[in-house]
This record gives sequence, structure tokens and C-alpha cells, in this order.
Amino acid sequence: MKLGIIGLPVSGKSTVFEALTREFARSEDKSEDRLGTIDVPDSRIDALSRMYRPRKTIYAQVQYFLPGKGGRKKDGEKTDAGWTAVRDMDALIHVVRNFRMFGRNAPGPKEDFARLDQELILSDLAVVEKRLERMEAESKKGKPPDPEERSLLEKARGLLEAETPLRRDRSLALAPQLRGYAFLSAKPVLVLFNNEDEDTAPPQAGDGLDREQCLVIRGKLEHELAQMSDAEAADLLAEFEIAAPATDRVIRKSYEVLGLVSFFTVGEDEVRAWTIPEGTAAVEAAGVIHTDIQKGFIRAETVSYEDLMAAGSMNAAKKNATLRLEGKTYEVKDGDIINFRFNV
Repeated sequence: MKLGIIGLPVSGKSTVFEALTREFARSEDKSEDRLGTIDVPDSRIDALSRMYRPRKTIYAQVQYFLPGKGGRKKDGEKTDAGWTAVRDMDALIHVVRNFRMFGRNAPGPKEDFARLDQELILSDLAVVEKRLERMEAESKKGKPPDPEERSLLEKARGLLEAETPLRRDRSLALAPQLRGYAFLSAKPVLVLFNNEDEDTAPPQAGDGLDREQCLVIRGKLEHELAQMSDAEAADLLAEFEIAAPATDRVIRKSYEVLGLVSFFTVGEDEVRAWTIPEGTAAVEAAGVIHTDIQKGFIRAETVSYEDLMAAGSMNAAKKNATLRLEGKTYEVKDGDIINFRFNV
């Protein structure tokens, strides 16, 4: 899972990136693109590792990407070159300032969100118009374009001209014919309101923000937590009544925004988490591990995490009849523990 962090200048993007990844940079290095990879915290993996004592424990991973400042004009607007860096992300994290700064206007989360969202829309509109113009030129030369692709692009243009992000039309945003364009406004968005240390409330945003997935983060405070030992962090978490660090909360919300779930494979050699879209069939989940397993798929021995923990072992789960055999079309559930039977 790759998440691109975007936001207007002074929204606290770098602070949030460092709080999430614990990768701290000198101020002179912050103009460069930055990529941080972290393990996804999961207590279920911890418990399974205690049960199986494997040689390796492999957590799911998430990558956070923070574009450098090289792609911005003097007024803060992203150039096309600046947006290119986040086009291959699975989703965007939009950091919105909700804290006061000396010498700056009071925070305006609603206006700031709308401003940057319009940049995404305009960038996509430029791509659509350029492609439709090329299609028209090719058509005149006797090379008719794919009618379905053209129809989808015209529909996209209509939405974008109405200042509506493509993510509002899920079928359009996920259309296979448009996947190669990597439209920015089609990507799922998680809005992070970057609040002051003592402020835990989301702003009164309204309008378009009411339709987004939002989360409050106290960026400066979380940045301090990320630099502390576990013992020191525990004290600060209790003092500010923070139930879980930002990393945990942002990852959970990101999974929700993207519609992702995790299943597990277990054994003495390895306990591992695998991330798949919700609703994935068992045969497709097998392909996430290896294409040979998908090709030779026979059955999926499946037990839920809760049932395995209640039974205490896989043998006990078999006796309890909570370990079951599932076929190709079974939709893998979050927390399923699966052993794929296959033959190649």
C-alpha cells in the first residue's frame, strides 16, 4: 500500500510524514522526495507468532511518500511535474492545517481543502482534454479511437468541468480503460486535520468535506511522540488522552478508505500478513502469495483468527469444526488464516 502525502504549504506535511515513519531529516534535506516504509502494527500477528514461534514474522507494510518542493510555483500551486510524483499512489493523504501560526491567517480547513482539491481536478482535466484532442486528430487520419474509452473520457470531462472529483463516481474512477491515466482526483482520499496540541475536535468543515473520510491528528504532538522511547511515549499518550499513536490510527483509516483486509499464513517457518481488497476470492488471494498457487488451486483450508485463538491450536480447531475447506469463489474475510492446497 502506497500513500502519497499532499497539502498546501505550512499544513504540516513534513511533520506528519516524520510522525508516521519516524524518519527525521535535516531541514536542508526536506526539499527532496521522501519515502518511508513501516510495518503495519497488528496484535493478531503478534499472537500468532507467540503460538507458532516461527523463524520469521512478516508484517504487512505501508509506504508513505512525501513529494519534494521542487514541483511548486512561487504561489504554492503544484506544477504538472510536481503532481507526477504521486500519480502511482494507491491513495492520497491530504493534510489540512487546523492550527494557528504567528504571522499567518487563522486556519480555514474548508477553503484549504477545496483549493488543493481543485488543483487535482484541474490537473486531471488537462490530461483528459489533451487525450480527447489527440483522439480527434487520430480520428481525422482514419484511426478511430476506442469508443468505450472515449465515452468514459467525455464523462470524466463533464465531471471535472463541473469541479467534481472523479472519486465521486466510483465506477468511473475504477474503470479499467482509464487506469493508465492515474487520475489524481479519482484516488481515494484520507483528510488529516492537523490540529493544535490541546485540540482533539474536527473543524466545522461542511460542503465537500462532509463526503470525505477524515481524521484528526495533532501533528506536532505526534512528532514528539515519535522521537520518544516506548516508556516516555506511554506517559505522554496518557497525559493527552491519546488512545493510540497516529501511525496506528492513520493505517487503520487508510485500510478503511481503500477497502483493504488482511489474511494470514502460519507455520513453523513463517507467520505472515497479506493485504488484499475486501471481497477478494480465495483463488485470487492465493495469487497474491504466488501465481503457481493460484494456477494449481484446489481448496483453501480456512479458520478465522478468533476461532483459532478460542481453540488454542489448529488441531483443536479441526475437532471444533471451525477449520473448514473453501473453494475458489469464497470471499476471504479480514483475519482469515488460510492454508492453500494446490497442485502444479
